[in-house]
Order: sequence, then C-alpha cells, then structure tokens
Amino acid sequence: MTAPLVTRVSRADAAAVGDAVHCLKAGGLVAFPTETVYGLGADATDGRAIARLYEAKGRPAFNPLIAHVADLAAARALARFEAEAEKLAAAFWPGPLTLVLPKTAGCPVAELATAGLDSIAVRVPHHPVAQKILAAFGRPIVAPSANRSGHVSPTTAAHVLADLRGRIDLIVDGGSTPVGVESTIIACLGEPMLLRPGGLPREDIEHVLGRPLAEPPAGIAPEDDAPLAPGMLASHYAPRTPLRLDARRVDSGEALLAFGPTLAEGAASAAQVLNLSERGDLIEAAANLFSHLRALDAAGAKSIAVMPIPHDGLGEAVNDRLARAAAPR
Repeated sequence: MTAPLVTRVSRADAAAVGDAVHCLKAGGLVAFPTETVYGLGADATDGRAIARLYEAKGRPAFNPLIAHVADLAAARALARFEAEAEKLAAAFWPGPLTLVLPKTAGCPVAELATAGLDSIAVRVPHHPVAQKILAAFGRPIVAPSANRSGHVSPTTAAHVLADLRGRIDLIVDGGSTPVGVESTIIACLGEPMLLRPGGLPREDIEHVLGRPLAEPPAGIAPEDDAPLAPGMLASHYAPRTPLRLDARRVDSGEALLAFGPTLAEGAASAAQVLNLSERGDLIEAAANLFSHLRALDAAGAKSIAVMPIPHDGLGEAVNDRLARAAAPR
C-alpha cells in the first residue's frame, strides 16, 4: 500500500525556494503565491507531473493550463509574439495578464498542458516568491489556482492546505495575495479578444491597444483556467483520422491506441500500435494521451481503434477527451 502523501508547509525564504525547485524537478506539486491567487505548480514540460496536477485538483476535463515564466525572453521560447502581443507584454508584464498565443515550433511545454492545441497561454507573474521560484527552476511552470476544481480560489496558504492537504507535496507560504482574483486572459490569435476578466482592468488594456477588445462568441463563457474553452476559439485537439472507441479488436487498416498489458485482438496486424500505459496506470495514460493521438493520426490508417479505458480517477477526463475527439465533425 502506498503511504499517504504528507503536505509540507514552508514559510517563504531561500530554503523554501530551493525546496520548491527540488520538488518540481522530481515531478512534485508545489503551491506558491502569485500576485493574483495561489497557484498549484508543476513542471510544464513533464506530462506525468501535469497529470498528477489534474488528479489533485479533481478537474473534470483536461482544460488548457497557463504556463508561468520568469520574463518575456522565457515566454518567447514558448509562444510567437506579434505586434499587439508585444505591446501588451511590454505594458503589463510582470503582472496579472495572461496572453494566449500561437506556440513556437520547438515549444517544450507538454501537450497535456495545452490540451493538444496549437496555442498556449503564458503569464509572467509579479510576485517576489513566484519570481524566485521561476528563475531558480529555469523552466515554465503550469500553475492553475491551488484549490479543488469548482472551489473558491485560494488567497492564503491556509486556504490551499484546507483544500489540498494530502494531495500535493509542498505549500510555500508567502502570505496573502495582493490582487485576490485570477489574471485577465487575452487571446492574441488575430484580433485581441477578452476571454476572462480578471486582475487587470479591460480599460487599461484597451488604452494600450488604442481600441476595444473583441468579445468571445455569444453564449460562451471561459471555464476556470481554460483560456481556450471548448467551442470558444478552437476545439481541443481532434485527429483527422476517425476514432472508434471501446474497441475489443482491430479491423484491417486500423491503428491501435491501447491501454493495459493485454492488447486487443488483431493488434499484430495494426498499422501502428501505441499504448497509453502498459501498466494500466491512468496518470501515465493521461500524460501520453495527446502525443499518442497526434502520432497515430500521422500513421495514415483508415481509423484509430481505441481500447476501453476505465472511467475512475483520471480515466473520466481521458474518456471525455476521447469522446470529443471521436465526435462527428
């Protein structure tokens, strides 16, 4: 039996920053203060750590996550900045503004963190503790609000502990967060669009741009920490190749997305086989989901047979994404 996880709380100092960096590099989950709310941090390049984050928050689906970086130079390694995005970054970073931008070709952020999209949400936080952790870590950190999904966002370390005790590794206590609401999210994938109001007023952004922000499509509201929610600007990643779910056998000309140690009947003749987790580990399956779908989509098969995946734990989110990918288009 696995020993229960003990959540440590450390007062923010140089030792706590070093502890946080060590934990993140080991694939751990660290809550830390930003100027908006406390974020739940994981290494943005580590799909398995991100899957653990989803599990800890109890998120119902794999929504895109915001990648936090130390400065604009680090952001440029992840995303492409056109003129208006550059203008906003120069005016408001570091600060409570998240920009949704096209990913760079070599973007190191795991597919799971961007929900398979070709865009990425990026922010440079303005808080000394967050800045020290990001600078020392040297890689992007995804950090949605450090609370159970659907609960009130935390503005103190005590809030985080009450929600996530036993589910995360470390909380760096930097006191109350000064802004107290999440960042404002602006998509710069064309005409700048307000996706979520937050800690930076719309009027300040429009003053810098010299024109009003576009609004998201009518009737669509951004989900918590979901810069590109389903149906807003782009769907979550869906392969061109049709998916056949809950497949017990592989038909001629199909590729196979497997799960578990025993492959579906006919797997030996499949165009290509990729296993989400040979051990039947749902955290590993979540970490591999989008990259495996992309690889099988490039195999040239007539369709992709997807073996049954349990619906418990992260299996609910994995099955949700597969159902979206298989939906008629």
